Amino acid sequence: MQPEYQASSRRQDVESIGHSGTTLLEKEHSPIDASSLSMSPICPAPLCRQFWKAGNYDSGLIYKSSSKNGTSFLRVHPKFLHSNATSHKWAFGAIAELLDNAVDEIQNGATYAIIDKMLNPKDGTSALLIQDDGGGMDQEAMRCCLSFGFSDKKSKSAIGQYGNGFKTSSMRLGADVVVFSRCMKNRKLTQSVGLLSFTFLTRAGLDRIVVPMMEYEFMSAASKWTSICSEQHFVNNLSLLLQWSPFSTEEELLKQFDSIGDHGTKIIIYNLWLNDEGEMELDFYSDPKDIRISCDAESGKSCSRMSVSDLHLANTLRYSLRAYLSILYLRIPENFCIWLCGQIVEYHNIANDLKYREFILYKPQNGGCEEGSVITSIGFLKEAPLVNIHGFNVYHRNRLILPFWHVVVGISVNRSRGVVGVLEANFIKPTHNKQDFEKTPLFHKLEHRLKEMTWEYWDHHCGLIGYHATKQLRAPSQDSLQSRKKHATAKRKNCDHQIEPEILKQKAGLSVNLPDPESIQNPPATTLTSPLEDQEMVLLLKENRRLHARCLEIEKKEEEFNAKIALLRKELKEEQRKYARLLVQSAVLENSKREHTIIIV
Repeated sequence: MQPEYQASSRRQDVESIGHSGTTLLEKEHSPIDASSLSMSPICPAPLCRQFWKAGNYDSGLIYKSSSKNGTSFLRVHPKFLHSNATSHKWAFGAIAELLDNAVDEIQNGATYAIIDKMLNPKDGTSALLIQDDGGGMDQEAMRCCLSFGFSDKKSKSAIGQYGNGFKTSSMRLGADVVVFSRCMKNRKLTQSVGLLSFTFLTRAGLDRIVVPMMEYEFMSAASKWTSICSEQHFVNNLSLLLQWSPFSTEEELLKQFDSIGDHGTKIIIYNLWLNDEGEMELDFYSDPKDIRISCDAESGKSCSRMSVSDLHLANTLRYSLRAYLSILYLRIPENFCIWLCGQIVEYHNIANDLKYREFILYKPQNGGCEEGSVITSIGFLKEAPLVNIHGFNVYHRNRLILPFWHVVVGISVNRSRGVVGVLEANFIKPTHNKQDFEKTPLFHKLEHRLKEMTWEYWDHHCGLIGYHATKQLRAPSQDSLQSRKKHATAKRKNCDHQIEPEILKQKAGLSVNLPDPESIQNPPATTLTSPLEDQEMVLLLKENRRLHARCLEIEKKEEEFNAKIALLRKELKEEQRKYARLLVQSAVLENSKREHTIIIV
């Protein structure tokens, strides 16, 4: 049935879709005429398909200052979309920032995020799909999403903060993006679709950013969707959407809401960028269960010829999205999962890969004031010393910012081989692309402390992996012993490792017996023992053997319990996967039922 559309009496102010100058197409201000907006059966590609060259174009327009009602105002030029996106040097960083929005929706009930490939219906080229079942966006939220500098994320736990991530990330991955969102707010069910098209803006020669949007509200009394913008704006925006989006008909466009359900957001990025060799930057075909970056994986090397270091997560995350996503978040709720190419991403805690692990507390200070505290897990990789990998994985608000950050460089790198750490540093600020931190004094203090921490750990533990230990665990001085007896509790609460480096402690399981320093300096004198003392010694030896056997028994039970826990966790994950699959199937069935009960108008 051909859908109908009604214009609501509540007319929206469609002149501006945000307070940043991003506007819908206005006839009186448009430098192009209606004929140039005629529908085309094929969505044209951007002027240049290589991202780093796409900003070099000449629109042929002479730009003049503009005024409205006697007041000068600024416009955001389409070139800003490209220059703004150059903050992402790495394509996976852009995907991660879009995924952050889905993870932030966990507090609104999101249970999954989907990242997958789809085909552009118009020309058959590959497009990138990112979808979640979060709270979705109403009309106003959609406007803010497509505008610049708006963020309503006030929670301290929210990953996104600046309100700029969607534009920078989507434009970094492809020239065009279409967004679908459905939301229930204030007992109103609404759905919106918006188009941000660099191709359209450059081909049309516009000197400002134009974003066509369509907005609907579900009228329960009539059981139908109704357009809530004026008829003229509806016709203009629909015309632009059908011409420049991947969908040729109104029915195809609105059918995209079927997979969203009652709430959620779907993002389709198309006209994906090419690399300098003319190949698509995102590789969907080398591994059907993964998305890779073309030419980053070592070409010419088969898996059998690749070294242990080459196959390690620290290297594969550079070109494998599945590897990168597995460590992108430090903690993920059990009821939330990420689907990549139809398969759930298995979360990976790097700290679990470490042997001889230590936990070190660091409390940075700035101007005499404590800025926060962080516990760093540090140890050798389980593959050490076979892998030449080292560095710290630094998270901020649960999100990975620096993976395997090399704090030790140059000739000292040999004192860090295999040493890896994990920490969450919420006292420093990440850059806008969330791939680095702002170079503040606190950041440099952290870098210096992590470098010291690496050297200390290596010097005291390298013998455990076959290297010649240059230092033994340092015996505390007499003054230090007295100080610890007096202030042990206070030191645990107020330790400042920038002033006094902590002494790395031997953990259980190393089976290293260190002699008492006092017994070395003052060996006991040799004396004759009486028969009574010999009998006491025999009893002590028997008790020692009994306790040793008891310890072995407890250790064996501990291993059995750990194995049982691992098995139960594995079974729990399998049940969670089944639950997630049933949830998706339920949503699909619910959508199919809705098609028979809801008439779209």
